Amino acid sequence: MLHLPVPGPVIGMLLLFAALLAAPALQRKIEADANELLRHLSLLFVPAGVGIVAAASSSSGHWLALLAGLMGSTLLTLAVTALVLRAASPKDGDV
Repeated sequence: MLHLPVPGPVIGMLLLFAALLAAPALQRKIEADANELLRHLSLLFVPAGVGIVAAASSSSGHWLALLAGLMGSTLLTLAVTALVLRAASPKDGDV
């Protein structure tokens, strides 16, 4: 609709982040709905899993590249998460 080179869900998350920064009281209003979505988060992976199984025959010759990409992205995610956690956690003198 807007022809932006960014997926809609990413734009939505950025808008939600901006709204939470602008109005911190909004967190209490959306917390119950967010917790309900988190309770059923595993259901959101079903369509992706079905898509992977359906596309398995067309990507059968590329399993090594797919596995390398999956392992690389997982390791990168773990490293970035650890760095963010280290940066966001309180320092020894801050407690």
